[in-house]
Amino acid sequence: MRLYGDSPPLFALLLLLGGMAGCKSEPPPKPEPSPSAPAAERASPPEAPRAAPQPADARPVIVALGDSLTAGLGVDPEQSYPARLQRMIDARGFRYRVVNAGVSGDTSAQGLNRLGVVREQRPRIVILALGANDGLRGLPVETTQHNLDAIITRLEGDGTRVLLAGMQMPPNYGPDYTAQFRELFGALSRRYRLPLVPFLLEGVAANPDLNQADGVHPTAEGYELVARNVWKVLEPLLERGGATSSSG
Repeated sequence: MRLYGDSPPLFALLLLLGGMAGCKSEPPPKPEPSPSAPAAERASPPEAPRAAPQPADARPVIVALGDSLTAGLGVDPEQSYPARLQRMIDARGFRYRVVNAGVSGDTSAQGLNRLGVVREQRPRIVILALGANDGLRGLPVETTQHNLDAIITRLEGDGTRVLLAGMQMPPNYGPDYTAQFRELFGALSRRYRLPLVPFLLEGVAANPDLNQADGVHPTAEGYELVARNVWKVLEPLLERGGATSSSG
């Protein structure tokens, strides 16, 4: 017969508890600090490779120097006559770049004042289409002639070929003024032996279907005719200018 039945002897429990009390638990080891990343890994990621610079456009330049009729006031820029000329040039395989230097409201004097910017581009050809605002303001024809003279002289001094675009005034400005204004462009063309577009707005002026509500500026369809008027005179200059053409 057991005194404690199935229970362990008391002294055994005491020994067990005493042994547990005497054992000190060790704290878990601290993780060792990870070695610092190499300097190359800590640096910011390298920049993406830059795109190679585009080659400069080496095509000879044609500058259209004019006013709102050149700028394309009231229509999308791609509908202006210089933009249409560019498409004509490209479609026929010529290698020229057309620059639109039209500024709305410019007179011949203002065009002369900003001529330096045009000359910096070293254009092969300049389409000179200024004077309309002179006429609409009733400025003396002699003043317009003087300014156009100066523009032509400076451009030709650079070796630039000038294509002159003529303008006309409506009859309400009086027969004398309108006749003198119209003859101004022919006289300049003969004096400097310039290729001449007799009237930039031929087939467009006074046609309500081809002009905007102001009756002065062409619609997109009107600018198509203006571009054709210029192209008739411009195309032979491109052939003589030595540009390569795939169509011969």
